[in-house]
Amino acid sequence: MPEAALHVGSGKVRELYALDDDRLLLLASDRISTFDVVLPTDIPDKGRVLTGLSGFWFARTREICANHLLALRSDGRSTECRRLEMLPIECVVRGYLAGSGWKDYTATGAVCGHALPAGLVESEELPEPIFTPATKATTGHDENIDREQAAGLVGADMLAEVERVAIALYRHAADHAGQRGILIADTKFEFGLDEGGRLVLGDEALTPDSSRFWPADEYTPGGSQPSFDKQFVRDYCETLGWDKTPPGPELPDNVVAGTRARYVEAFERLTGIGFDAYLADPEVVLL
Repeated sequence: MPEAALHVGSGKVRELYALDDDRLLLLASDRISTFDVVLPTDIPDKGRVLTGLSGFWFARTREICANHLLALRSDGRSTECRRLEMLPIECVVRGYLAGSGWKDYTATGAVCGHALPAGLVESEELPEPIFTPATKATTGHDENIDREQAAGLVGADMLAEVERVAIALYRHAADHAGQRGILIADTKFEFGLDEGGRLVLGDEALTPDSSRFWPADEYTPGGSQPSFDKQFVRDYCETLGWDKTPPGPELPDNVVAGTRARYVEAFERLTGIGFDAYLADPEVVLL
């Protein structure tokens, strides 16, 4: 880490450093969280998968929305980024009915104010992708909110623009992923504003941490799906009787290895690049 880099914050996965007044350095660790709790066991190379996939998508979605990426560093887990004023909402797009969206639907018939057809089953593809914002919780869990609540946080005009861009990003990525044998059930984006007030995509993009990735050839609506994301870890934790509060449980070796394999397979399928090739030259994902 350069001596000039000043540590300014820690997230569940990333460490944040200030390089100067305009640039930040984001370092993606191998930590993994479930139910908003960081677990004590790392997943080897997870941070490199997140960084490489984010770089891949950032390079291919610039025409849809500007992003914060300035450079990838040779360690494969660090990105130089422009500073942004981040919006105080999580921007989730759902193409399939899963996770908290499924739970909301079974309780109310709607998801974040979107009334959905009756009779949908778990993991069913929605008629159209829907934008479902959530709060950014500093402690505890993020909570789904409706459009009115989200507009109260960012303004109606900004919310409309965020929704338009988020759905465009999702459609673009879902089309690409579908050609690679992966269904993107849902994904979370974070946006900020640059000093000129322009909307900019930040944080990470379309990774196994921020998305549900399902193998298309195994997709069967009506229940949970096999996945290339951290659902494998969630499912293990659900078997333990853990109350989903800190401290989190240690992960056994088979769960660690299985999770790493799923993350690496998602990377290789989506990018068409061997993971070893990425480790040798991270900038290959930007080409």
